[in-house]
Amino acid sequence: MKLFLKLTVIAVTLAGLISCGGKSNNASLTGWGAKDKAAGGFSTPKQYKGQKTPPGMVLVEGGTFTMGHVQDDVMFDWNTTPQKQQVRSFYMDETEVTNQEYIFYLEWLEKVFPPHNENYKYIYQSALPDTLVWRNRLGFNESLTETYLRHPSYSDYPVVGISWVQATDYCKWRTDRLNEKILMDKGIIKNLFSLDSLRVEGKDHFVTDTYLLNPNYMFDGDSTIYNKGLPTKQVRKRGDPRPQRGAFSGRHVKTSDGILMPKFRLPTETEWEFAAKALSENREYNDLRGRKKFPWNGRYTRNKSNKYRGDQLANFKLGKGDYSGIAGWSNDGADITISVRSYPPNANGLFDMAGNVAEWVADVYRPIIDTEANDFNYYRGNTFSKPKIDREGKVVIADYTTIDYDTLDNGKIIPADQPGNIIYIPITKRDAFMRNNYEKSYNVDYRDGDLASTQEYEEDEDELETQPRMYNHPIIPKELGEGGMRRQIYDNKTRRTLVSDKTRVYKGGSWMDREYWLDPAQRRYLPQYSATSFIGFRCAMDRLGAMKEDNRKPYPSKK
Repeated sequence: MKLFLKLTVIAVTLAGLISCGGKSNNASLTGWGAKDKAAGGFSTPKQYKGQKTPPGMVLVEGGTFTMGHVQDDVMFDWNTTPQKQQVRSFYMDETEVTNQEYIFYLEWLEKVFPPHNENYKYIYQSALPDTLVWRNRLGFNESLTETYLRHPSYSDYPVVGISWVQATDYCKWRTDRLNEKILMDKGIIKNLFSLDSLRVEGKDHFVTDTYLLNPNYMFDGDSTIYNKGLPTKQVRKRGDPRPQRGAFSGRHVKTSDGILMPKFRLPTETEWEFAAKALSENREYNDLRGRKKFPWNGRYTRNKSNKYRGDQLANFKLGKGDYSGIAGWSNDGADITISVRSYPPNANGLFDMAGNVAEWVADVYRPIIDTEANDFNYYRGNTFSKPKIDREGKVVIADYTTIDYDTLDNGKIIPADQPGNIIYIPITKRDAFMRNNYEKSYNVDYRDGDLASTQEYEEDEDELETQPRMYNHPIIPKELGEGGMRRQIYDNKTRRTLVSDKTRVYKGGSWMDREYWLDPAQRRYLPQYSATSFIGFRCAMDRLGAMKEDNRKPYPSKK
């Protein structure tokens, strides 16, 4: 009996020591415990279990890799010189965005911003894919212009005819729809689409940034659209009126709750190439064995397994006049695009990172990857901004009655800011005063096209009448024609380059490319307003916190 009591005392003592050590990692530095903070109305630590994988995505664990080509530069572009880069962990779509997913986007826009309303006329039109990309002067493809986007035969095929601008807008919309669904599932917002259709028309729709700023800025200030909200520990005092049944109580969701998802976006060029190469399968401890030419291991494009021996591992152009191979044998299964997931995924679980369609990435194109300036999560295209504030000190929200439109260089009309969104403006030099990490808002042409990289580098940018240009690309005239639209005038001057600050990178081979372009390191570019029959896109999302899900646990304190 005495031995049992001794063992019990020792066990309790050890448990106390372990628990003290564990608690010290979360102890308040001021001595205020969680209960003390809650009683005082302060926020308290939540039982946050980590970021969940977004629907349709996989986690790509970050790391270091050599970005650039592994084969001869037969095109002599000299724009894929190997560079060592560090990539942060991120999430990426398993497949390209398909026709059926994009049609949901179009149907939503048509419901919320009906085209028959003159005020919303161009919102829906600006999102429509260019189905005429299938036309060819000497090709019989007219049926594809009418069926590829909407016919169920192509529902699981990657959407094409999408410009970089449209792909970016889709990412913003997808962010709002995912967070809206999260809040509806938690009962914080009523199911908008089960109510009268007027509930979601125009100003009555959900925007993540606007909700986090002030939920009353949405739904015309109608708080009945919200349910009880998150529970609070504040006690109702005696004499206070009882809230009406169904009225909002508690509080709204904040970023610190970890409930809402980060923003969807296009992957950067560095992220896309890192994810496509999937070098982790060649890892041996903390080293890599060899370099990969394709998203899969090996020097060739044919499958080596016994069951599928000889079949192609991607959808690409096999040779001149040969897009699919001989019928019934060694066939890649497609003459144009093909349904996603038709080929094996790479080691990261990503499908079609070579072939099928090439994909837009976020970066502005420049021939050189400037690792001397940055070798951590490299990206070219930053324009730092801030919310616009009116004279009353309030954040400006894009109005629903007076929508501003912009005309792209190809004549397509798009809304400058979609109604309900926060309007952002470039930061000023005052905002960046005495900072050592950036000096101005516009950093797209930093060290490659800006004033400092020209022969007028000693001049003051604000005192110059015309900004010197390193790249002699066309400048579309600003004259406006009838109806306030920009005139469409062809540029007839001799140009030395197509590179501009509106030129975006696209990566990967497509159904109409030869094997050479299946190398993830290859990079090409087009104006951000252009669309083709061979470029699609997929979304990415930041990974918050630990690089991987099974992160190492903190060591206990010695106290």
